[in-house]
Amino acid sequence: MGVEIERKFLVASEAWRDEVASHSDIRQGYLAVNGGNTVRVRIKDDAAFLTVKSAGPAIRRQEFEYPIPLNDAEALLALRCGRLIEKRRHVVPHGALRFEVDVFSGDLAGLVIAEIELPDETTAFVRPAWLGEEVTDDPRYANASLATNGAPSK
Repeated sequence: MGVEIERKFLVASEAWRDEVASHSDIRQGYLAVNGGNTVRVRIKDDAAFLTVKSAGPAIRRQEFEYPIPLNDAEALLALRCGRLIEKRRHVVPHGALRFEVDVFSGDLAGLVIAEIELPDETTAFVRPAWLGEEVTDDPRYANASLATNGAPSK
């Protein structure tokens, strides 16, 4: 069983761009959203995955991810609920950790969210100056919500 421990933030400036180590293009859609439990299909560059995430506190969720054939992923995306999520994910090293800064395009163009995965909920880290408001506990910024409800008007 996998566990994802993650905090999520809005981005306050473009200063993170100077620190980018790599990036990838992501397209994803949700096949099921039920009380916080989700089933997602994602194409990341040329690889595809099926992911099941549990409901639970926003910072800690069970996550099960399986590689699937790219053709299957394309067919599954056509079955999705809601909008297609399209984003470029930038990896920004931060000490022993790293931020993943998602710059959304398509229906969610203009939205930029930074996430940091942590070894546990109590792991401390220095907040870079470009990091904005924390939205970990705001369900409107969950990708499943973005797919079904669109970007929050704030």
